[in-house]
Amino acid sequence: MKRVLVRRSTAVAVGLVACFGLVSIAVAASTAKNPTFQLKALSGSITSDGSSTVGPYTTAAAELFARAGASKVRITVGISGTGGGFERFCRGEIDLSNASRPMKISEAELCRDNGVAWKAFTVANDALSVVVNRQNTWAACLSVDELKRIWEPGSKVDSWSDVRAGFPDVSLKLFGPGTDSGTFDYFTEVINGKSRASRSDYQASEDDNVLVQGVAGERGGLGYFGFSYYEENQDRLRAVQIRNPKSGRCVSPGIKTVQDTSYKPLGRPLFVYAKGSSFARREVQAFVDFILDRETRIARRARFVPLTKKQLRTQRTRLHHAIANGR
Repeated sequence: MKRVLVRRSTAVAVGLVACFGLVSIAVAASTAKNPTFQLKALSGSITSDGSSTVGPYTTAAAELFARAGASKVRITVGISGTGGGFERFCRGEIDLSNASRPMKISEAELCRDNGVAWKAFTVANDALSVVVNRQNTWAACLSVDELKRIWEPGSKVDSWSDVRAGFPDVSLKLFGPGTDSGTFDYFTEVINGKSRASRSDYQASEDDNVLVQGVAGERGGLGYFGFSYYEENQDRLRAVQIRNPKSGRCVSPGIKTVQDTSYKPLGRPLFVYAKGSSFARREVQAFVDFILDRETRIARRARFVPLTKKQLRTQRTRLHHAIANGR
C-alpha cells in the first residue's frame, strides 16, 4: 500500500531578508563503505515541506521508496514555498526541507538560535523556464537585459512592443512565484541583480499550476517556474530560449543544456535539507541514500535534470561522511 501523502500548505512569510548565498558545508573525504539498508525492516514517518518546485521530486522519490520495500515508512510532502519550508524546518517542525535555492544566512541563524543542526544535499538540477502563451509567435528568444527590463522594480514595460522593437503591441500579462518562493529569490537574483528585487504588479502564486493556467489563458502572458511544470504543460505553453550572456547563443531549457552549463543563468541545483536529529534516524538516512542511489530515475520521473557524475560523487561522499560520523 502506498503511504505517500501530498498536501498543500499555506505559505509562511519570512520576515528577515538577507543576502542570497549558500552556507558552506565542509565535506571531508570518507573511506566508509556504501551504507546498506533493509527497506522492508524500516518504519516510522518522515515529514517534509518547502519548495513547490522540489515537492514533485520528493513525492516521486517517496513513491519509489515505498515500492522498493519501505512501505511502512509514512512520508508527507507539504508545499509552502522554500522560505516557508525553511521557517518550519528551523523551528524544528519537520524532518526535511525541500529547497529550490540554498539556505540564506538569516535562515541558518534562525536554525542555530533554535538549536537545529542540518545537512544539505543537492538532489537534482532544474532549468528555470520562462514561458509564454502558445499564440505568442514573436518572442522566441529573450536576453537577460530584456527580462530585467520586464521584471525589475518599477518597470513600466506593459506591452510586448516595449520589450523589443518589432514586437506587437500586445498587452503583457505577467505571472510568477510569490515572494516566499525560492524560485522567486533565484530568478530575481540572477535577472535583476538582487534577490527579491522585482516589480510587484504581477499575478503571484505559490502554486505553479495557477501560473500555468494564467499564462495559458492570456495571449500576451509571460511567466517563469521550474522545468517540470513546463514539460507537463508544453501543449499549452511555449518555453522561451534564453540568450547566453557569454556566447550570445539562444539556448532552450533541457537536460543537456543544464548539465553542460550553457543554459545560463537559469540552470540551477535543487536541494533537500535534513534536520540533524532527524538524520540520526535510520529511515531518514535510508531515504536520502535511496534518493542519491536512484536520483536519475527519480529526476526523470519527476521531469527534472539528473545530477552530473561529479555532483553525484560529491553528494555520495557527503552522505557517507555524515553516516560514518553518526550525525
